[in-house]
Amino acid sequence: MPILDVQIALRPGEDLPPNLASAIANAAARVFGAPPGNTWVLVKALPASAYAEDSSPPGEGIFPVFASVLKARLGPIEKLKEEAMRLSKAIAIASQRPQENVHILYEPEALGRISFGGQLVME
Repeated sequence: MPILDVQIALRPGEDLPPNLASAIANAAARVFGAPPGNTWVLVKALPASAYAEDSSPPGEGIFPVFASVLKARLGPIEKLKEEAMRLSKAIAIASQRPQENVHILYEPEALGRISFGGQLVME
């Protein structure tokens, strides 16, 4: 049930490819080892005016990707480290951004905190 919320800072005049969410979902599912239909991705474009870094002139050329990941269970930290590296690479390839500009936030475990169709996930 991994859910990824991906926000991409756009370069001036850039549009996201129409198949980007699907490309990220398929790549992420491979990273997670998830069966078909179990990895969900939301992609949002951030216009250049909606992203800034402190002490950096606007439009300096870094247009990062921010992805938050919600999973029922996070698993051991060593596995999570490897997963984060593989996931950032997969998102970088799909979004045509350098891997060092892909930032991932793992949300707290969703078990007992999320429901699908009104059914609370407990396992």
